[in-house]
Amino acid sequence: MDIKEYFDRISYRGSHNKPDLATMSDIFQHHIQAVPFENLSIHCGERIELNLEATYNKIVKKKRGGWCMENNYLLSWVLKTLGYDVTLLGAKVYIPEFDAYAEEIDHLLLQVQLDGKSYIVDGGFGMPYQLWQPMELISGTDQPQTPGVFRFQEESGTWYLEKVKRKQWVLNQSTSPSQSVENEVCRRIYLFTLQPRDIEEFRGCNAHLQTAPDSLFVTKSICSLQTTDGIRALVGWKLTEMKYNYRDNMDLVEIRILADEEIEKTLKEKFNITLDKKFVPVNTSRLSMF
Repeated sequence: MDIKEYFDRISYRGSHNKPDLATMSDIFQHHIQAVPFENLSIHCGERIELNLEATYNKIVKKKRGGWCMENNYLLSWVLKTLGYDVTLLGAKVYIPEFDAYAEEIDHLLLQVQLDGKSYIVDGGFGMPYQLWQPMELISGTDQPQTPGVFRFQEESGTWYLEKVKRKQWVLNQSTSPSQSVENEVCRRIYLFTLQPRDIEEFRGCNAHLQTAPDSLFVTKSICSLQTTDGIRALVGWKLTEMKYNYRDNMDLVEIRILADEEIEKTLKEKFNITLDKKFVPVNTSRLSMF
């Protein structure tokens, strides 16, 4: 494992001699625009391993992406290597269709202590709820970013992350998001505490999410990547491309349903992903990704 090889993977050419906020933010931005959030291994008959060297090999050498436990575990190694004070945290993701948070921890994120302040670094959520910069851990303060306004709310030691949503201008209305999702003003994303976690605590979650019949990651094949001005995402056969704040505080959304023969080419051209094994797209869950 070589930090310079990782920097090549994310096309980072900046300095890394001083562990400060500007450097961390720059590396983070490069990571989310180079490394997709994806669960394609599950739909290629591969197992997702919770092992740092395996994750490094997958993301850096094979130029693949990963889900939260891969992206953020790798980012924790990167930041620690550069001298940052990093702690693993566990979160429970909000499920809009059930208006509830997961019962067990199902998301890995990072806390970084820097210059007397605390920041949340999360490069593994994907879709339009992916942070574009580290967020200072303060309650009740709007923190505007390109994707929208994020904020934390703290109640009795539990922290809640939410995002204020923009209106969407969908070019082809026949494939537009569901009305309930479209009418949301604010989306809850997840809750977490500041209890330090060990990577071993995520082994059960890592196994469950890729095998349980009702897991979102089993019922949907997902690949999303942040771009310079928005995101692109392939969920099952549906390719969504979004430009943030295209005009009048509105995101531009374009949706296209792909044929089977277009999938492989789209993964290569839009996400820079080439798979070793046969990929079978899946989208049988009603849970919304947007």
